Amino acid sequence: MNRILLIEDKESLREMLKRALEENQFEVDECRDGIEAVHKIRSQKYMLILSDLRLPHVEGLEILRVAKEADPDNSVVFMTAYGSIEIAVDAMKNGAYDFLPKPVDIHHLLMLVRRVYQNQQTRYENMILKEEFARRLGFPRIIGEDQGFREVTLSIQKAAPTDTTVLLSGESGTGKELFARAIHHLSPRREAAFVAVNCAAIPETLLENELFGHERGAFTGATQRKLGKFEMAGGGTVFLDEIGEMSVPLQAKLLRVLQERTFDRIGGTTPVRVDIRIIAATNRNLQELVTTKEFREDLYFRLSVFPIHIPPLRQRKKDIPALAEYFVELFSREMKRGKLKLSENAIQKLLQYSWPGNIRELQNCLERAVILCDGNRIEERYLLTSSPAQTGSIGDYLNLQTTLSEIKRQAIDEAEKCAILRAWMDNNQNTEKAAHVLGISVKTMAGRLKDLKLTD
Repeated sequence: MNRILLIEDKESLREMLKRALEENQFEVDECRDGIEAVHKIRSQKYMLILSDLRLPHVEGLEILRVAKEADPDNSVVFMTAYGSIEIAVDAMKNGAYDFLPKPVDIHHLLMLVRRVYQNQQTRYENMILKEEFARRLGFPRIIGEDQGFREVTLSIQKAAPTDTTVLLSGESGTGKELFARAIHHLSPRREAAFVAVNCAAIPETLLENELFGHERGAFTGATQRKLGKFEMAGGGTVFLDEIGEMSVPLQAKLLRVLQERTFDRIGGTTPVRVDIRIIAATNRNLQELVTTKEFREDLYFRLSVFPIHIPPLRQRKKDIPALAEYFVELFSREMKRGKLKLSENAIQKLLQYSWPGNIRELQNCLERAVILCDGNRIEERYLLTSSPAQTGSIGDYLNLQTTLSEIKRQAIDEAEKCAILRAWMDNNQNTEKAAHVLGISVKTMAGRLKDLKLTD
């Protein structure tokens, strides 16, 4: 992002500063007074707010307060006459980035602006891999030190401040939607909506209506106008997941949105104009689909302006321990299990497995492990992966150095735990449905869930 808000009531100075900044590839929004500036600061995100300290209607210090309320990371630089230097210094104590004495030296100004730009880029680069990023955005951390994975995060930071269409590719479970959300939240559109549409999960006959909406009377049952996802995301981002599953006729309509930013509602006669950014994702090879005529070549080129490939988990093995520790801590906290730790043997098992389901499979595996674990250490026997070759025989999960009756009891307990967990998870944590599947009473099911610390 390189947009600057310039607040200056003297037109000649404002025009001179704007021209100098634009000649150095910065975008500039300008304001004549503080009231207009407050509105812009609250409605848009800026790399830098460059403001006169003395303004009509709203003083510079109030501009600083509003900017910090809107985003504590906002950078504010004041321009001040000689007699107001002390006020400018006080402003810096209250969070202003710096101040420039008048008359403004353009070289000094550009040096300061470039420093703000570099600091902001560094802050984003660090933030995307840290807990602070997750806390602000409200979704799981993006964790990874693998070189290929770090290149992905750097690509995301480069793409985010622009309006460029991004195509995310990678296997199922690699976190494509998480990265799409990261792009949105690091972009100037972060205050607007992020709308996700899974093209594979919606029947072809309904997907057009879901995306574009319809007019009243467009078909039987259309008793009122319905807005589609593109309109609902106005000013924000639309994430089209599994774009390779979209039908060719619908691809043509999507192409028009990308080219013209307009579309027609079903049954509509007036084109609807939208201001949105599109991020698409696929786990299929779109180039192969173009060759077989299952995907439009012109749409492919429109979508892949900025392609980013997310590597599978098996190619970033060094990240597995950190990811595993994060998920164990997360689920332990959610289930109020206290502090659980992975044993060395458990970590080795995680590293040896190929993870065909990627991070999603790792997450599910560790959620099960936290539920099944009886002590405070997660041993490898609790890590139930989907591959039979990796899970081994039931004997691998039992203590065989005991009596036959005790071994039998252990086997029954482990089997019951797995069955109850699977039934409960497969039925969206609905106790009544899970009980029906297992052929037991709801009361018994509820009791077993409580024993397993799945419910209170």
